[in-house]
Amino acid sequence: MAPLRIGSRGSQLALWQANHVAALLRERGHTVEIEVIQTTGDRVKEVALSKVGTKGMFTKEIEEALAEGRVHLAVHSLKDLPADLPGGFELAAVMKREDVSDVLVSDRYGSLRALPAGSRVGTSSLRREAQLRGLRPGLNILPIRGNVDTRLHKVEAGAFDAIVLAAAGLKRLGLEKWIREYFSVQAMCPAPGQGALAVEIRTGDARSRAAVTFLEDRVTRTTTSCERVLLRALGGGCQVPIGAFCMGAEGDLRLISVVARPDGSQVLRESQAGSDPAELGRRVANALLKKGAAEILQEVYAASPAPPEQP
Repeated sequence: MAPLRIGSRGSQLALWQANHVAALLRERGHTVEIEVIQTTGDRVKEVALSKVGTKGMFTKEIEEALAEGRVHLAVHSLKDLPADLPGGFELAAVMKREDVSDVLVSDRYGSLRALPAGSRVGTSSLRREAQLRGLRPGLNILPIRGNVDTRLHKVEAGAFDAIVLAAAGLKRLGLEKWIREYFSVQAMCPAPGQGALAVEIRTGDARSRAAVTFLEDRVTRTTTSCERVLLRALGGGCQVPIGAFCMGAEGDLRLISVVARPDGSQVLRESQAGSDPAELGRRVANALLKKGAAEILQEVYAASPAPPEQP
């Protein structure tokens, strides 16, 4: 049988994710190859992600390879995927979630509270920036790009007093020793889908779908679907100041969400319970819109070089 080819970005974390899925497939008797594909987000390295203005910046080129049949599977961090996939693609599996937390990384300070006023804190996302500014006014929040190792080296070199990263990536790479503080999901609401891996295929590719069915985690699919419904209802992409985390299982869910101004001056929060993930996601999104989320998001889109298209 022909090998299954996985398309992956070339970063250390992306390759860990691709190799992790490849190893699980090989255990099932499949022959697997990995093709490294450079994406827009990989090429544009000196600009803050929030200013690139491209939806799907870490996925577009990989999806093109899927469409052309060069690869059969794409392994993504679910938080990098737009709320609506382009036509012709589907998520064949959503894998069991890792830790959803954001964490503080520093080689000098043990917590966010311990950082002196004016400390240089690096982050790649408006969501984290906005919540950091709300938690600790007076910090110097700066954009940081590069893979995990590059960011850690910048901390070691003294370019930053601290940075904020996802716990999941550090744990997958065996770099937990760098973690100084875990933020609660109430203090730093994660990105929709954070901590989960998703396997994308061409719609109708029965062979690839059958190969990865065993990777599916029903609870993770349910909770992340709720978060992504909220993201879609708010018209957001992966680089807007929206946080969402759903916990529980279908029939007994709770969704917490945040929409924040990038300067941290306004942080809108909403938390509700429900039984249906799609209905709960829409309900919490509507509550945030009534509180003023639309105005915040419109300002963010207006400040972008190319506002994300509405889903």
